[in-house]
This record gives sequence, structure tokens and C-alpha cells, in this order.
Amino acid sequence: MTTRADGIERYAPLWQGTSHPYRWVIWSGPEETMVFDTKINCPEYIDDEAILREVLRRMREAGVPESDDYPGRPCA
Repeated sequence: MTTRADGIERYAPLWQGTSHPYRWVIWSGPEETMVFDTKINCPEYIDDEAILREVLRRMREAGVPESDDYPGRPCA
């Protein structure tokens, strides 16, 4: 059985051990706020809204950058 804590902790790399340049950033897009993976150039999908809110809270607390601007590279 997976608990909410287990669900959140599997995303721990998103806010732990962050350094510059950041791999994961917070993107406040036009319709929603999401985690964006700058290495693979796409959003990190977190389907549970409560877990997403907690992940974003922890990322902000850790000082992960947040922007309204698209954080990725141009798509091919």
C-alpha cells in the first residue's frame, strides 16, 4: 500500500540536491503551474493534485527557480 508520504518522497530529487543550473524548475504556465525538466525539455507529469501542491511547496522552500516564462529550449 502506498501512502501519501511515499508518493511525495518519490519526487524528492525535484527539490533535493539542487544546484545551478537547475534541472527541474517551476513553470507558472498560462493555465497551470508545473514542474519542468530542463534536461529532457518537457514538464514532469504529477497526476495527483495534492502531491503536486506539496512538491511545489517543497521546491519553493528549497529555492528552486520559478518563472512565468517558458523554461525550455525550442521544440524541434
